Amino acid sequence: MKPTANSLAARDIAYHLHPYTNAVRHEVDGPLVITGGKGIYVHDENGREYIEGLAGLWSVSLGWGEQRLIDAAVRQMQKLAYYHSFTHKAPDVTIELAERLIGLAPVPMSKVFFANSGSEANDTVVKMVWYYNNALGRPKKKKIVSRQRGYHGVTVAAASLTGLPANHRDFDLPIANILHTDCPHHYRFGKPGETEEQFAERMAESLEKLILAEGPDTVAAFIAEPVMGAGGVIVPPKTYFARIQAVLKKYDVLFCVDEVICGFGRTGNLFACQTFDLKPDILSVAKALSSSYLPISAVMINEKVYAALRDNSGKIGTFGHGYTYSGHPVSAAVALETLRIYEERDIVKQVRSVVPTFEKSIRKFADHPLVGEVRQVGLVGAVELVKNKATKEPFDMTKLVGLTVAKFCQEEGLITRAVGDSVAFSPPLIITAAQIEEMFRRFGRALEKAEVWIRDQGLLAA
Repeated sequence: MKPTANSLAARDIAYHLHPYTNAVRHEVDGPLVITGGKGIYVHDENGREYIEGLAGLWSVSLGWGEQRLIDAAVRQMQKLAYYHSFTHKAPDVTIELAERLIGLAPVPMSKVFFANSGSEANDTVVKMVWYYNNALGRPKKKKIVSRQRGYHGVTVAAASLTGLPANHRDFDLPIANILHTDCPHHYRFGKPGETEEQFAERMAESLEKLILAEGPDTVAAFIAEPVMGAGGVIVPPKTYFARIQAVLKKYDVLFCVDEVICGFGRTGNLFACQTFDLKPDILSVAKALSSSYLPISAVMINEKVYAALRDNSGKIGTFGHGYTYSGHPVSAAVALETLRIYEERDIVKQVRSVVPTFEKSIRKFADHPLVGEVRQVGLVGAVELVKNKATKEPFDMTKLVGLTVAKFCQEEGLITRAVGDSVAFSPPLIITAAQIEEMFRRFGRALEKAEVWIRDQGLLAA
C-alpha cells in the first residue's frame, strides 16, 4: 500500500535516495520508519517493536540506548567538539584510542590511521599498498587480489575490491589493478566428493596460478574478510587461510584483513584473526568499534608497512592522505568507551555463553525442505534457501525469494537481511539466550509463511 500523503513514509519517498534500494519499488512500498530503540529492539513510527536480528548493519554490538556511550559523546562534545590530526596536531582522546587499539591488536601492529567508515578504511588500505610499493621502488607491484562475493565497501576503490556484481554494474567498476579470485564457499562451489580441505587446497592453488599468471612482481596484496558477511555469511573451509597465507608469504604479497564486521567479539574472540589464526600486515576495523553510535573506522599497520610509509613521507614531504574527520574526538571518545565496556563486561565471555544457543537454534533449520545450508560461527550466521535441496539448485533470483522471506520476518517482528536467497543473522552481542530463541521462533513462523507462498507461486522444483 502506498504511504498516505504527508506521512513520514511519503516524505521519505519524496526527498530521500536510499542506499541498496530499488528506487522504483521504494516509490510503491515506502520505508519502514524506525523512531527508537532499546537493547536488541527497535520500534517503528507506529510503536511496533522488532528484534533487530542484524544489529542494524552487523554493527550495533551493545544494542540501543547504552547510556554510557551517550554520556561519553556529550562529555567530549562539551570538552572538544572537533579537532583534526593534520600537520602534527592531534586531539588527546584520539591518541588514547590509537594506543588502546595497538594494545588490543591480535598481532603486533605499529600505527593506527583513522577514517569514518569501513569503505573509507579499505579505500585507505588500497592507497597505502600502492604508496608502500612506490616507497620500496617497486612501481609495478600494485595489483590487489580480492575474492568473488567479498565485500569491502562502496567507495571507488573499495567497491572495486568488493566482488559483487551490483556494486560494479553501471558504476564502471572495478578500477585497474584490482583482481578477483575464487569465492571459498564449499557448499556452492565444491566439486562432488571434495572435502573442505581438498577444496581449500584448490582455492590456494587457484590463487597461486593467478599470481603467477599476472607476475609476482606485479601483485602487491590480498584482502579478505575472515567471514564473508555481505556475500552471504560464508565461513572459510577448514585449512583455507593457512594455505592462502602460505601462498602470500611465498610471493611477498601483503595480507590485508577486513574485520569491519567480525571485529570486537562477533566470532567468539575479540578479533576473527584469533578465531582463524590470521597474521595480517594491515587490519581494518569499523562498525563495532563504536557500536555504530558514531561513525569511525581504523586501519592498523605493522612496522614493516609503517617504516616504508614513514620514510617515503620524509622523502617526498608528506603522507598526502587524510579526512577532515579522521580520528574525530567525539567519535574517538565513544569508541574508547565502547572498548572499556567490552573489557568491563567481558563481551567475549558473553558471546561465548550464548553461542551454543545461537548455534542450536539456527542449525535446527538445516533439515527444512527449503534450506540448502546453514552457516554459523560465533554470533553470525545465515540460512540459505534453495529450490531443490537434493541438487542445491537455487531459486530464480528474479523471484526475490530471500527478500520475500525477510518481509515475512518483518511481519513477525524480526528484522533480518536477505543476501540473495541467504537470510543473515548478526544480532547485538548483548543478546540473551532467551532472546535468541525468540528471534528464531519468529524466523520459523516467517519460514512457514514463505513455504506457503513459494508453493502458491509454483517456485519449487517439479
